[in-house]
Amino acid sequence: MAVRIVRLGEPRTEGEGLRIGTVRRPPRGVPKEEFAARDFYDTWLPELSPSQELVSQAMAAQTDKEWQAFMRAYRKEMGTPAARHLLELLAALSHRTDIAVGCYCEDENRCHRSVLRELLAEHGADVTPV
Repeated sequence: MAVRIVRLGEPRTEGEGLRIGTVRRPPRGVPKEEFAARDFYDTWLPELSPSQELVSQAMAAQTDKEWQAFMRAYRKEMGTPAARHLLELLAALSHRTDIAVGCYCEDENRCHRSVLRELLAEHGADVTPV
């Protein structure tokens, strides 16, 4: 059992389990009833995505310094009690069943899911290595 960090829209891997979208918005132009069939997500948890303001900040980040500022701000958002409870829930689930969380970004190194990977591990999740 484990949690995998995935790119939404890419083909699922064997044993991936329930796929959770941690994005601010659903995929454009895709009917809701096709999200899972098209390998986006089975369920949506936008509470673990960065705020719209931070999404804009991340997309505009050109330098490592700007990216580090985004990561600090996202970690701060994920420090709220509601976000911590969700991280703890996913961490606990990772010890009982396979799950996957993800985002649309092509490069995980410049995506909030890289921080989410760290946060889940810090909350005790069994996280599948990259």
